[in-house]
Amino acid sequence: ARATSQGTARWTSGAKKAAAAQAVSSSDADVLRLAEEISREAGELIKRKLGADIVKTKANARDLLTEVDTEVQDLLETRVRERFPDHYFLGEESGISLDEALDHSPEWLWIVDPIDGTTNFVHGIPMCAVSVGVAHREELAVGVIHDPFRDELFCARRGHGCFRNGTAVHVGAEATPMEAVVCTGYAPIAEATEPFLRGIAALARLPVRTLRMLGSAAVMFAWVADGRITAYAEVDLNAWDIAAGALLIQEAGGKITDLDGTPYTLRTRAVLASNGATHDSLLTALQDAKVEGLESKK
Repeated sequence: ARATSQGTARWTSGAKKAAAAQAVSSSDADVLRLAEEISREAGELIKRKLGADIVKTKANARDLLTEVDTEVQDLLETRVRERFPDHYFLGEESGISLDEALDHSPEWLWIVDPIDGTTNFVHGIPMCAVSVGVAHREELAVGVIHDPFRDELFCARRGHGCFRNGTAVHVGAEATPMEAVVCTGYAPIAEATEPFLRGIAALARLPVRTLRMLGSAAVMFAWVADGRITAYAEVDLNAWDIAAGALLIQEAGGKITDLDGTPYTLRTRAVLASNGATHDSLLTALQDAKVEGLESKK
């Protein structure tokens, strides 16, 4: 991991004292303003560099990293630390897990995916987004997803609703699976393939109106919140893929749970997000097909 990320991940006692001395009083409104500002700044960088070359692969040849992922995360982290030096930052490129971040018991934790939809980005497909979720004492307080290619900024603050470019948005009104547009995707690992295929088959047989894969979890979460699609399910996501979108959906009147039916938490990985009205039917279909997470290795 890069020096900035490692610096965030492994504070020395001296660094902690310095941060405490510089601590800035935080409110969720202040945090939201900064999250919106830096998401737009990051979005401009992403737009300029669409189609960037792959620097390396991560888990395998389908899990991509570009120099722009690193550049965008460094920008976001620097801005956060300048404004709120006592806040903790966890990004996709930080090289640490959510549990490692939570071990530090941060009061404020920024959970960030600098480019959600890196494969789309690499191939010049303008369907990716900046995803910024911020938790206060392990409860999501702020969520921002910025789609720079459509100039759409989705934001939510707990208890204050969900907005797209300043206009309140709400989940869709579909009442049955037959009316539902459902999105999905799957992690670039072998253990995700069979549950993904069973899920597609189960939803097609239910049936739902149609199935889509957009290649960006952040965009799909935002579009559930905005009522463009009805639901989004995936068997394995990271905290930075989900955090911002989870709050958007909750504040837009939707529902988000683990695929085992338990309520969403920061540690949720297998997820169903929906407009609420279709949630139970979709969840039952997926559970009946044993789609509840990654397939165990044989």
